[in-house]
Amino acid sequence: MLFNALVMCRDQQSQQVLTAAMDVLDIEPTHRASVPETLDLMVREHHCALVLDFDLPNAALVARMARLASAQSRPVIFALIGALTEIGQTFKAGANFVLYKPLASEQVLRSLRAGRAFMKPDRRQSARQKLETLVYLQLGMVAFPAMVLDLTQDGLALQAPEPLPPIREVPLRFVLPGTSHLIEGRGEVVWADDSGRAGVLFTQLAPAARKQLKLWLAKRDTQPKTAARAAHLTRKRKVLQTVLP
Repeated sequence: MLFNALVMCRDQQSQQVLTAAMDVLDIEPTHRASVPETLDLMVREHHCALVLDFDLPNAALVARMARLASAQSRPVIFALIGALTEIGQTFKAGANFVLYKPLASEQVLRSLRAGRAFMKPDRRQSARQKLETLVYLQLGMVAFPAMVLDLTQDGLALQAPEPLPPIREVPLRFVLPGTSHLIEGRGEVVWADDSGRAGVLFTQLAPAARKQLKLWLAKRDTQPKTAARAAHLTRKRKVLQTVLP
């Protein structure tokens, strides 16, 4: 299918209505029940649409995180709302379309069909986030998610959905992209701005975590060189094929 959707919803009836409507419109759904699962998949894979039940805790946070993606990979956001849901906050979080619960097939079909006109087809090669991973900052009892923009041995740059509170040092954790290696430690927030961007300097990492980070960075540095060498050899072969009889 050219179109796909990431759905965060726990209500079985709503899931059934959404799945049936998406089947009619050739949209492939993937269902997740929790915020961490949804955020993890949203960062790792491109989705044309994001369907969020705004009666679930932190659904607005997921919507704001989705809006951080580049214009080429940003999904169309559909919000499922109930009678008590504040619709203004829904649009403020970044929702493009609203679906009223209990869901009706005709309403869902009409909204999905309208939203599909704005969806970027799923080519499996669509633009991804630069590092395709999240970092969680532990702010008191709350794990605050943000996108990793850049990563070095000394620290990282991040993009949060809202400005960070005034903090100096913070516990953090993230998974190295393309691996299952969890990096945990503490970092010092050395700069932050009003757009939610910040720079964090590692102040405490376990020796094993530092080793994994160093190996990952070394491997990443060799990949462009390997690709450039392969491209050079390919060009050289073409030249020889042209010159030699």
